[in-house]
Amino acid sequence: MSDLPDGWIVKMSKTHNKEYFYNTHTQESSWEHPGENASAQVRASHLLVKHKDSRRPASWREPNITRTKEEALDILNGYIKMINAGTPFSDLASEFSDCSSAKRGGDLGSFGRGQMQKPFEEATYALKINEMSGPVYTDSGIHVILRTA
Repeated sequence: MSDLPDGWIVKMSKTHNKEYFYNTHTQESSWEHPGENASAQVRASHLLVKHKDSRRPASWREPNITRTKEEALDILNGYIKMINAGTPFSDLASEFSDCSSAKRGGDLGSFGRGQMQKPFEEATYALKINEMSGPVYTDSGIHVILRTA
């Protein structure tokens, strides 16, 4: 496909057995052509704190999460204070997020509407680029989101 922007290539998903688009510069991947609906896409990083009522109360950090939702909120609010005091978002996400995106500093890549849980999507689209949310509740746990594009 010669109509791809610079850095983008087409790869084949082994899991889904279909083509997807991959940016060799940013390591971003997308099912949609990178030139299509560019304005409809956002990019965000997040830091997730799960609790015992999360839909999957386990993570790469903890095999069995037993904290309450209130305890998770207290932990997340502590991270928000640290970020506001100058600690890089990606550093905290890498070390403390209960999401596998921690290995990318919390970066979720680009996504469009309908790809994330509704509260997460609504919060991300409401943010300006480089703006951080307060606590956002989803079935996965409690997030703080940083919109990056």
